[in-house]
Amino acid sequence: MLFLALASITYGVWRGENIEVLMKAINLCLECIGIG
Repeated sequence: MLFLALASITYGVWRGENIEVLMKAINLCLECIGIG
């Protein structure tokens, strides 16, 4: 189970999805505060 989690994380980072998830999280936080 741990191996599958690490493999999934590595695959996601390899595809560059960590930046996309971070940008979505930032936009969501800004919308919740009312700035964005």
